[in-house]
Amino acid sequence: MSLDPRDALRLALAPNSIAVIGASDNPNKIGGRPLAYLSRFGFKGVVYPINPTRTEVQGMHCFPDLASLPEVPDVVVVAVAGEQAIAAVDECGLAGVAVCIVMSSGFGESDPQGKARELAMAARARSRGMRIVGPNSQGLANFGNGAVPSFSTMFTEVMPADGPVGIISQSGAMSVIPYGLLRARGVGVRHSHATGNDCDVTVCELAIVVAEDPGLKLLLLYLEGIPDPWHLAEAARVARARKLPIVALKSGRSAAGQEAAQSHTGALANEDRTVDAFFAEHGIWRAQSMVDLVDTAQLYLQGWKPRGRRLVAISNSGAVCVLTADAASAADMPLEPLSDSTQGELRAILPGFATTNNPVDITAVRHRLCGSEVEARAAFTALGGTPVVVKGCTAEVSHKSELGLVRVGLRDSDAVGQAYGDMTEAARAAGVTLTGVIVAHMVRGQRELMIGARLDPVFGPVVLVGDGGKYVEAMPDVQVLLAPFDTAQVEQALRRLRIAPLLDGVRGEPALDVEAFCRMAVAVGALMVDDAAGITQLDINPVIVGARGTGCVAVDAVVYREITLPTPPPKES
Repeated sequence: MSLDPRDALRLALAPNSIAVIGASDNPNKIGGRPLAYLSRFGFKGVVYPINPTRTEVQGMHCFPDLASLPEVPDVVVVAVAGEQAIAAVDECGLAGVAVCIVMSSGFGESDPQGKARELAMAARARSRGMRIVGPNSQGLANFGNGAVPSFSTMFTEVMPADGPVGIISQSGAMSVIPYGLLRARGVGVRHSHATGNDCDVTVCELAIVVAEDPGLKLLLLYLEGIPDPWHLAEAARVARARKLPIVALKSGRSAAGQEAAQSHTGALANEDRTVDAFFAEHGIWRAQSMVDLVDTAQLYLQGWKPRGRRLVAISNSGAVCVLTADAASAADMPLEPLSDSTQGELRAILPGFATTNNPVDITAVRHRLCGSEVEARAAFTALGGTPVVVKGCTAEVSHKSELGLVRVGLRDSDAVGQAYGDMTEAARAAGVTLTGVIVAHMVRGQRELMIGARLDPVFGPVVLVGDGGKYVEAMPDVQVLLAPFDTAQVEQALRRLRIAPLLDGVRGEPALDVEAFCRMAVAVGALMVDDAAGITQLDINPVIVGARGTGCVAVDAVVYREITLPTPPPKES
């Protein structure tokens, strides 16, 4: 099949037929995993396993060679080693295959001789009208149509979900690390492609075709070299035409990094300041790290873009406000002064101790930890004299209301002072040590729900969502989710609860802000899969859920963390 080179790449992302040379019955081997993925992820085309030593592979009829197939496949995966790989690629070119994905290594990434073999192989393929992805490629993955001829293990560890993000990388690992991080945050990924040595099809050229996908809202690139900047410029032009942002992580800033890139994929390192200038000219945002790449992705997926450079920072942490002001100045985007009228409006809705100039420190859902009756009375006044909740603070008990350590709806400082004294006595009688009492603004809503989570020894992070309040143990109404998950999965779980009809409002009551609760549950799931957090169990109950559009507030939580104690130094003999 002789196609326009760009059309061949479009066919690679949406083929009608795929063959795998070196097909394995073991789905954990390089020649077996693409077959398993094509079946598992819903590829609608025809799959042809090729292995001369087998008649059946993974339940499919296996062919001895390419010539024995009933048709010329659109895409062929080469998963054999050494000279066998070169022979297989040559056979594909002679047969008229459109695209060959060469997973085999030992080419330009290894030594000059390997580079010479790679160039010769690519030249023969080009003369026959065939495109090559690779060699040393982990494969392609389009979760929009199930075309996943890839051997990445990440797709078994983190289940895919189609979504608005595309990822293209020269490195196999760097095509799936952002995939895994984004999926842990509930973000769907449609494309995850690894081009390997770029002997023919490069990241930059493939980006042109991926950028045409109308389902994408963001394109992420990992580059170790840019040997064909004209293709990247064309990809940027296509992306700008449909308002698709491109964010690139370009490695090799240092001399050591450039040398490592050369040994990794055979990429040619580019002078770093020139790369910055090129990205700026073509509207490509350069991320500084993998964390930066993923964090930036979530900003671009918010669905809106700033119209200018006037910046306002809002946080419930004074320290974050200071750091934001520093970062804004370093980026030549100083914070915009707020007008007197704007500050006046802020003062009307924020507590008196909040900061209303820019950056805006809204403070922390407004509470004070008090160690004396005097402090408790002062906290009531500082919170504006609105109805408050007083709660005993101790890590020794989970349920405080049974011990008389919770009072709600207190409306004056005398009641708060009395509550402090009563709780001190109640704790002493129960043998419980208080670290103080919390005086907090009282939150009202439509319904009390709950979120619980724990680390299961078999299934990992498990999150529960359901009806909340003090009767949750007596009348449980919960559903279980395995993290990570997204907001749609949380809502599906909520709709299976016995109280599901209440979510949409009954007998004149407003519908609940289910969307806000779902976002909170997703955040808990992300926290549980974060090993650095060290959380083994948590219980957020109740979560006060307001009417639709008014949000929700967690008003009580118990968190268990795994603490690793430092190893004591050896004793001197």
